[in-house]
Amino acid sequence: MKRITFDKMVTFVGFGLAVFLLVAAGLLNWGATFATDTVASQLEAQQITMPAENGDPNADEATVAFFAENADLIMSTGKQAQMYADYYIAFHMSGMPPYAAASGASRAAAGALAADPTNLELQAAAAKASSTVETVFKGETLRGMLLNAYAFGTLGDIAAIAAKVTFGGAILMFVFVILGIRHIRRTPSDATI
Repeated sequence: MKRITFDKMVTFVGFGLAVFLLVAAGLLNWGATFATDTVASQLEAQQITMPAENGDPNADEATVAFFAENADLIMSTGKQAQMYADYYIAFHMSGMPPYAAASGASRAAAGALAADPTNLELQAAAAKASSTVETVFKGETLRGMLLNAYAFGTLGDIAAIAAKVTFGGAILMFVFVILGIRHIRRTPSDATI
């Protein structure tokens, strides 16, 4: 096989790979922008204001610093959502039973009340158990939604990094293609491999 033919084939494949990487970088950047913008717009619409502290006297320095730095800001990033979910809601829900236990206690209290509907103590116990279920449900639901926003935001961050790396790879491949074209011009037409 002639060397010049082989060099042209390798350069053509390199050009194709460079174009592929450039398109992939564009798509990854589009995904990153979409994720970041969507997370921000959806969180901002909720108008959740970040507190100055999470209320936990045993919180580590990084957590305290994060809440202090984000105090009074409207939640707009996945990281803010994660910190609020894991260190604010979770701390305040830590004294509550899990949903399954709260729901079971509520059903038991409602069953006892059904057996004696005029008993004021059973009415109070059923109301308290029902209120606990509602609080736990709302807290865990909000926490789960915020952690989904965090996950989606993190995927956007990963896509942004991948877009930059892929774009760098595309530039590198274009440099190799240019070097390949220069090499083709210098290769004698009768050279073989």
